Amino acid sequence: MPATHRMARSIALALAALPGAVWAGTFDYSLFAGIEHNNNIALSTTNPISENVFTPGVNFTYNEAGSTIQANVVGVLQYNDYLGGKFDNQTQTELAGKANWTVLPQRLDFAIEDYAGVQPVDSLASNAPGNQQQTNVVALGPTFHFLLGDALRGQAELRYVNSYASKVDEFNSSRGVAALRLFRDLSPTDQLSFNVEAQRVDFRDTTAAGSDYDRDEAYVRYTSNLARFDTDVLLGGTQLRFDQGGHDTSPLARLSLSWRPTTRSTFNVTGAYQYADAAQDMLLDPRATLITTPMDTSGLGGSNTGIGTGDAVINSEVYLERRIDLSYTWRSDRLNVSVQPGYSKLHYLNDPTFDQVSKDISVGVGYRIRPTLTLSAFAIGERLDYQTLDRRDNTLRVGLDLNRQVNQHWSWHASLSRERRNSSAVDQSYRDTEIFVGVVYHR
Repeated sequence: MPATHRMARSIALALAALPGAVWAGTFDYSLFAGIEHNNNIALSTTNPISENVFTPGVNFTYNEAGSTIQANVVGVLQYNDYLGGKFDNQTQTELAGKANWTVLPQRLDFAIEDYAGVQPVDSLASNAPGNQQQTNVVALGPTFHFLLGDALRGQAELRYVNSYASKVDEFNSSRGVAALRLFRDLSPTDQLSFNVEAQRVDFRDTTAAGSDYDRDEAYVRYTSNLARFDTDVLLGGTQLRFDQGGHDTSPLARLSLSWRPTTRSTFNVTGAYQYADAAQDMLLDPRATLITTPMDTSGLGGSNTGIGTGDAVINSEVYLERRIDLSYTWRSDRLNVSVQPGYSKLHYLNDPTFDQVSKDISVGVGYRIRPTLTLSAFAIGERLDYQTLDRRDNTLRVGLDLNRQVNQHWSWHASLSRERRNSSAVDQSYRDTEIFVGVVYHR
């Protein structure tokens, strides 16, 4: 079954579990189409291929905040038509969605999450159109609520999680998750919770059968939401038990801080020290706020079309992740500025081939020349070291985008971007230039 059909079936089955009221919310969409010219679309070192790509698609959002149904879905559906015939045409989807059905108020909920995207088949190779695949992670199950006094609430969760990749079978898995949580409100703005989670992970591909494992976690979480400062701190521990033998234990820590010193500026810090795998990283924290930002079709900072390719290693391996990301944004009526440095280190437990250290920074500037005309610029730099492979990739991407809002419904934009990678690996360095012109119709 094609990847897009299988993913659509997963989403349809998940939504079918909800009553018809799920469609009572607000549905919004934008239609877009454009032409991209790339002078090295396969990102080759020695054999650049020039290609033109026609990219029609739709960018959509769905929101509902009712007493029975709460839902938030954002996504992009896009078709890539390689006009020169040098690559097979592709249909790609990117989606992040959450829905909650209140079956019995304050007693029983049923939750659904779905995350789809495009990831590389081989993360060590350049991002050519033939090195892309569709991935999907869906989770669904009931949540039971109960009271333990005036200030203490309890919550029990059961989830079934399914992960799927269109080309790498090793990624495909089924997971069962059970969790027990106790919440105590310290004040109207502060909350403390105690959490215990147990997870069973089974990979369907026989080559990954030895990677099946059980995961147990216990942690304390503190959250605070003030007028100018938000805090989310999680501390605990994780134990993994692999079917092939052996176990690993590690502290667990996650941090998210947000400070808004003025109405125009925001500082953010996020970090993690945790065990993870590719599927778990794609599944957002089920207690996080629903997604509220529509996906970008301007090409700023990524692909000139609506969907970009991620950088995850798509396999069954578990890794110890150390990560910290900083960001600063400043906004005025005409000028927006953002700076986002980051650092991550991944250590794979069973196969150290992909052990890596990444340091990156992105800078974006947007200036409103006129009320309907905006000029934006970005620069993204990354240094990626594969420690076991003794390989280093230095990548720099820069670009400009001009956006014009013609009227309430129509806009157009034109962009130019250049990317350069210098790699110590043979045939992995490249240069490429993209030129894109597109139009957008917003409902």
